[in-house]
Amino acid sequence: MDELTTSDREDLIMKAVIKSLNDLGGVAERKDIKRDIYDNSKLIPEDYIDYTRESKKTGTKYKPFNYQFNFAIKYLLLADFVRYPKKGEVELTEKGRKVNLEIFDPLTEVRVLSEPAMKEESQKRKAKKEITEATEIEVEEEVLDSEGIEEVWRGQLNEALKKMSPEKFEMFARGLMKRMGIELDKEIGIQTTADGGLDGFGYITADDFRTTRVALQAKRWEGKVSSPEIDKFRGAMDKYNAEYGIYITTSDYTRSAIEASRIGTRVITLINGDDICDLVAKYEFYVTPVTTYELNDFYFEEE
Repeated sequence: MDELTTSDREDLIMKAVIKSLNDLGGVAERKDIKRDIYDNSKLIPEDYIDYTRESKKTGTKYKPFNYQFNFAIKYLLLADFVRYPKKGEVELTEKGRKVNLEIFDPLTEVRVLSEPAMKEESQKRKAKKEITEATEIEVEEEVLDSEGIEEVWRGQLNEALKKMSPEKFEMFARGLMKRMGIELDKEIGIQTTADGGLDGFGYITADDFRTTRVALQAKRWEGKVSSPEIDKFRGAMDKYNAEYGIYITTSDYTRSAIEASRIGTRVITLINGDDICDLVAKYEFYVTPVTTYELNDFYFEEE
């Protein structure tokens, strides 16, 4: 990927998005498409998806793939290969479903249609900036609709979690488990030592009163969690006969770790940084929801 231009990378991601949507049944949430590309795509290497840059203007770290992913979907939307059935979801149109990826050419089939529309939208955004006196940001970090706003608070949350002490992050993970309906054990996983390698333990009781033992592992890491860490966690689960495992990390997992989590009769649920954001928003855990508004094109059309 290093020798490719940004446009070339976006073109590859367009193909990966269409392939992923086909595999996921034609419609999926953005995060699920991104997750599927990370787990399974042969077009996009996992090390590129994880590649992080630092903004020259703000100094904050960001992943170029995330912005190129958003641009790729936007291009597909403007060329009528996908549509947005509802917020957060992307669906293949009839045109998108009929794509033959073996001969699909994003340059002639997508960009020739979408780039003029993208330029028109860019001009409208400039008009909005003049009215709202918004701060300009790097082209590659350009905010796309509500997705850009979403990226901002998610990035802030992830950075805050990474700066927590290990003890505070483990407490955060246990609190999140509790919000998810898990009854926490008051001893196992609470102590910093002699906890058998667990950071939390609890019980889920189903509607038929069947109780399942759940083990938690929480890692506030920068690097990706590897398969040996999953195997180690599974060993810790054995000590307390846990039937179910939850592994939470601020970073992500290698493809081999994902495979290791699915081996055997006791599947381990992997929660990465993006998933944490989803759960924090869903359960409003230490966050306050804010409602805002974006002006429609009506206000910026020339008379």
